[in-house]
Amino acid sequence: MASPTLADDIRQNLGELSPAERKVARVLLAGYPAAGFETIAVLAERASVSAPTVIRFVNRLGYQGFPDFQAALRSELDARNASPLSLYETARFGGSATEQVGKTATTEDITRSRKSVGPDSALLRHGSQVFTGAVTATLAELPPHDFEHAVRLMSDRKRRITLAGGRFTHLLAQYLGLHLMQLRDDVRFLPDRAVERTAVLAALTRRDVLVIFDYRRYESDKTTMSALVKEQGGKVVLFTDTWLSPAASHAEVVLPSRVTAPSPYDSLVPTLAVLETVVAGVITALGDDARSRMQHGEDIARRAGLY
Repeated sequence: MASPTLADDIRQNLGELSPAERKVARVLLAGYPAAGFETIAVLAERASVSAPTVIRFVNRLGYQGFPDFQAALRSELDARNASPLSLYETARFGGSATEQVGKTATTEDITRSRKSVGPDSALLRHGSQVFTGAVTATLAELPPHDFEHAVRLMSDRKRRITLAGGRFTHLLAQYLGLHLMQLRDDVRFLPDRAVERTAVLAALTRRDVLVIFDYRRYESDKTTMSALVKEQGGKVVLFTDTWLSPAASHAEVVLPSRVTAPSPYDSLVPTLAVLETVVAGVITALGDDARSRMQHGEDIARRAGLY
């Protein structure tokens, strides 16, 4: 599976750092990932510490030196910006249930990948391992606080929910939105046409929750929309991958999922598992109100001949 990002490592180690090292950490996190490519001297100046403090900081994270740290950051960014074509060409998608993206594909990786696509059931077994591992890891690593906060926001009937997806993830936005519509009022999708989309974004207020799906090869409009919602006092719930969309810096809630797949395309299976768990949480939070809403919807659909 994909390793945590360097930003995750830094956050997790904050409590073990010296006060001076924490200054370096905060500068890196505030300007992540670009700040990591500054020179030691520039980073030390921005953090108001000495150059040796920067070196001790990266050593504390387990790196032999600053060049080693920057190499790891470059590798992470390569994985973050990977496309299906680049994954296909390097054959990083095959082999085992561990995610190959972000490290150099070896000859053994490529050989195992080609062998997995045979006439027998090898690919089925491989798919079972990959998807089972990815779903299990995603749910285990999901921050409980963020998950519970997402459920609270989506089950708060005083709030209006707007959902927006991307090239592929609009399918997930629709899937979640159609479920929420059966459970509560004030759920809608962000319109595609520019005039309608502008009108919706301009009318967002403190009572609005924007639910965004943004995965690697991130779409810049998702970051812009998240910033607008935050500026207008609303909340952003972000579904993303383990490398984290840039929109995460504006989100109230971030729910990352693994994207491991037996093909060069990132998998949405783990995210779907998260969505269905969120829906279960919303149903529980709404209680009898959810059942009443569902019953009313069934009655209306039956009378209208829709079901």
